[in-house]
Amino acid sequence: MAHVAPTSHRRPARASHRGHRSDDGSIQVTSWLGLAFAFVVGWILTVQSHVGVHAAGVTLLVMLVPVTIGTFVTGFRQGLGSWKAALLAGAGLAFTLLKFFF
Repeated sequence: MAHVAPTSHRRPARASHRGHRSDDGSIQVTSWLGLAFAFVVGWILTVQSHVGVHAAGVTLLVMLVPVTIGTFVTGFRQGLGSWKAALLAGAGLAFTLLKFFF
């Protein structure tokens, strides 16, 4: 049986973070540029003729869509940081979505 520390030695329960606004500040420029770079890498992989490499590119692009949307939601709450870098990542997201749907 595992040993359980007495109540006086345990850490206090953490409060819920729901509804808690983080004071981390705006989204960093490197986050936006990293997303844009990842989109470019995904596009390069999808034009390759090897099936596995093409599939890796599609998988990367599919995974980047919700991450980028989540970053934009957080950016609108806490501040975009650099609007130029956010615009670049948004253009990557738009191009990817247009490529998937058309």
